[in-house]
Amino acid sequence: MIKRQIFSAIILLCSTIYSVSAQNVQAQNKSYIQMLDEPNQWVDSVFQHMRKRQKIAQLFFVRAHTNLGKAYEDSVGNVIKKERIGGLVFFQGGPGRQAILTNKYQALAKIPLLIASDGEWGLGMRLDSTLSYPYQMALGAIQNTDLIYQMGLQVAKDYKRIGMQMNLGPDVDINNNPKNPIINYRSFGENKYNVATKAAAYVRGMQDGGLLVSIKHFPGHGDTDVDSHYDLPQLNFTKARLDSLEMYPFKELIRGGAAGVMVAHMNIPSLDKTPNLPSTLSKPIVTGLLKDELGFRGLVVSDAMEMKGVVKNFKEGTADVLGVIAGNDILELSENSRRAVKLVRKAVREERISMARIDSSVKKILMAKYWAGLNKKDTIDTYNVQAGVNRLESKILLQQLADASMTLLNGSGAIKALSPEQHTIILSIGSIPTTTFQQELRKFYKNSDLLNLPANADISMINKLIGTFTSTDQVIIGIHDSRARPGNGMPLSNDVKSFISNMAYKNAVFALFANPYNLASIPGIEKSKALVVAYQKEDFMQIAAASVFKNQLAPTGKLPVSVNPSFKYGDGINITLVNSL
Repeated sequence: MIKRQIFSAIILLCSTIYSVSAQNVQAQNKSYIQMLDEPNQWVDSVFQHMRKRQKIAQLFFVRAHTNLGKAYEDSVGNVIKKERIGGLVFFQGGPGRQAILTNKYQALAKIPLLIASDGEWGLGMRLDSTLSYPYQMALGAIQNTDLIYQMGLQVAKDYKRIGMQMNLGPDVDINNNPKNPIINYRSFGENKYNVATKAAAYVRGMQDGGLLVSIKHFPGHGDTDVDSHYDLPQLNFTKARLDSLEMYPFKELIRGGAAGVMVAHMNIPSLDKTPNLPSTLSKPIVTGLLKDELGFRGLVVSDAMEMKGVVKNFKEGTADVLGVIAGNDILELSENSRRAVKLVRKAVREERISMARIDSSVKKILMAKYWAGLNKKDTIDTYNVQAGVNRLESKILLQQLADASMTLLNGSGAIKALSPEQHTIILSIGSIPTTTFQQELRKFYKNSDLLNLPANADISMINKLIGTFTSTDQVIIGIHDSRARPGNGMPLSNDVKSFISNMAYKNAVFALFANPYNLASIPGIEKSKALVVAYQKEDFMQIAAASVFKNQLAPTGKLPVSVNPSFKYGDGINITLVNSL
């Protein structure tokens, strides 16, 4: 408990410092949206020296990696030098390598590149040796939004440390379809108010920290059962339904000054009746709805133009032209950016696209570069980059976020009744090596046995395990999803599910280190004496859950989605600590 108090004091100090820093940023700089109303000498000077082809090229952002070898890196450098594209979207690699390569790429660019990456849960979404904050599903359970704001500030600091200016996030989709294969745990949950509130805190933190954002996936990808990476989802909802539900977070964050909006690849007949047309390529959706009706004035960013949801029906660069006509300011990851620029130039000559349309996007992109500080030539300090993005205050905040997400769904009494003196079975299902959860619990329940059970165990293995129990044992069970991402369909054998159900009827208490939707496929667990949802497998979640079972942490999280009639949105029991050890 003393250690937690020290951690709390440190993070409070860090929060105070960051709050003052954020206030200073806001006092000195206007938001990107506010700056769009003002004349800007740098923007005008750069714009006036650009030819038509160079203007068109500014709309295209290409893929970059630091884990695919020098030949790939050099090919991207050639694109930058010859095509004069507007920016890059970095994917897998490492922070030190990316900082070095970014310096090289910026040196090749006549106009500074706007560097972006997907960082819904921070740099760790793409880069090794960096921090991954909790997935948005876990953040949706947190009741203290200031923690999420602080996370935004830390993510902004990480991005800027390695020379990036834009986060292609957060995901503000409302996940109201439990079977959604692509959004799911990336969403703050199923309630539009909760999603909007949590997303707004994250966006404010990043933007106060000097980072551009792109909220996604407009007009809402949460109620789909098709992954647009592989095919084109269709939303068969009325405009009234979309306006009142899916678009609610977007409207709120647009009003709050979000710098960017990413448009999804979905076919939405109620908004555009064109067969098989993705929303990214729809002028009625991008310009008519997002820009004109909702009044969004910031950067409109397409989802990746290489995805099957687009190129399946619009091949050979036709998607790029339609994307510009639709009103996107930034088209990311065209299949062929050189071809795309040529085709857009051709469409301008044919008067299918006006240069005024192109110019408006170019000026917004240049203003974004100015707002992010790219008007001043600079190089990234490449010394000790890894330490720079793994700061103590970030690690403390990470644990605080995990602590605040802990959600108790059943029985506070059973946790309060746990005794450190009684013999305790600490069982982890789904992990053969001893887990962090077990190690943390053993520090408190010293009279304990650590047991493990594979996710695919059969009845003979289970019977052998049960043979080691006695009727007086306390039993604490962790259910671990070992997959890289905490989606649905956690692989548990039927025998393991039956074992969990049987133990739930007895004296066992449980922690689920998985997506809460997986509770629906474990019948009987609703009868457990106590159930803590810890959302994902990472160590910070296991440490937090162990603290709950040691009566050192009061769970305050609320379930961000409905799983079944037993576990509904907003469920979560608060308990008073009974132990100060």
